[in-house]
Amino acid sequence: MPERKIPTKLSDSERADFLQELVGWTLESDRDAIRKVFTFKTFNQAWGFMNRVALVAEKMGHHPEWFNVYNKVDIVLTTHDCDGLSELDVQLAKKMNLFASKV
Repeated sequence: MPERKIPTKLSDSERADFLQELVGWTLESDRDAIRKVFTFKTFNQAWGFMNRVALVAEKMGHHPEWFNVYNKVDIVLTTHDCDGLSELDVQLAKKMNLFASKV
């Protein structure tokens, strides 16, 4: 089994550049993390979105902090291995935006 590479924290300039690409994501005020609330028409759409994300997150070995009530999915992304935002968060956020756009 190959050794897993520890992700590195984004620099301030990288963070600013990536945030411009991530539509709807905002920096958390109290920690180095990003948040977005996705709203769907139904609970089934929200759950289907979460299932798609779960499969990708598991494959990436990078899991979101999330909370679901009916048609809303509130997501926070941060990388615990580097205690802040990493490129893994950016990759997963982009995939989530893509999945949500196809619901």
